[in-house]
Amino acid sequence: MNKKLIAGILVLLVGVVAFASLFTVNETQQVLVLRLGEPRRQIQTPGLQAKVPLIENLVVYDRRVLDLDPPVEQVILADQKRLDVDAFARYRIADPLRFYQTVRDEATLEQRLNTIVTSALRRVLGNVTLLTILSDERTQVMADISQRVNEEAQRFGIEIVDVRIRRADLPEETSQAIFARMRSEREREAAEARAQGQEQAQQIRSRADRERTVIIAESQRDSQILRGEGDNQALRILAEASGRDPEFYSFYRTLQAYRESLNKDDTTFVLSPTGDFFRFFRDVDAGLLAGRQDGPETPPGSVGPAALPPTGALPSPATVQEAEATGRASPLQAPAQ
Repeated sequence: MNKKLIAGILVLLVGVVAFASLFTVNETQQVLVLRLGEPRRQIQTPGLQAKVPLIENLVVYDRRVLDLDPPVEQVILADQKRLDVDAFARYRIADPLRFYQTVRDEATLEQRLNTIVTSALRRVLGNVTLLTILSDERTQVMADISQRVNEEAQRFGIEIVDVRIRRADLPEETSQAIFARMRSEREREAAEARAQGQEQAQQIRSRADRERTVIIAESQRDSQILRGEGDNQALRILAEASGRDPEFYSFYRTLQAYRESLNKDDTTFVLSPTGDFFRFFRDVDAGLLAGRQDGPETPPGSVGPAALPPTGALPSPATVQEAEATGRASPLQAPAQ
């Protein structure tokens, strides 16, 4: 019984010693073995490894590429423009021993590496312009920054894989000033274009008004000339017509006066019956009396009693127009003596 207990205790002790002595290194890890706090060896190959229990301990670091995200920094470029730069870095722990001797852990490294990245950004971007950053030369700029950061970071036992600018923006106050300037320039251009348009519109309007005035003046001139020629021709024709038969012309003009003045049912004249306006009515009365005294026979070309209206009556305009059209003597004209 005692032998079995002792054997069990020995097996347990062997298991504890083996558990404390053996360890596994993962393919994503690298191990630094410390003996009483002093680095003894570094293991970068994966597999089963051994150490002295209770004397040696392990410090495990990651072999993969690690991220560094420094805060946004404001950088003054060579053309004195301010730029808010948001950069990031990728690094790998290449020498665990030096890393342990300089910074011990990743948190301390990030603090010191942020300063290095920011300093490199300021030195490199301070020698270039904004146009360079926005052009194809940006790749060369980033290579220069990576080289400077790598030179400074080698003393920590790390290797800088890449340094990139995630975003580069103008500061908020600068953006607002640029937007205000762009707005004022656009407003100035709009006002200039509007003024030019108004000037062209005024020129077109003035030219149109001038052409309109010239056209109206020429039209009025031509109309006056045509109206004068027409009036001249009308007066000439009228003079020729009145010269051929003045008595008939006077009679015709009187008929027109009768037609224009007696064409309404409510026309009222307050005139003397013996006035000159009604002289043809008196001639009609005289002709009727002469026809009654001469007898029933009526000379050719004269107006008989049956064709004449009663004394004091006025023939209708249709009767006068019919007489004028047929060439007969008008009912208002006195008979030939």
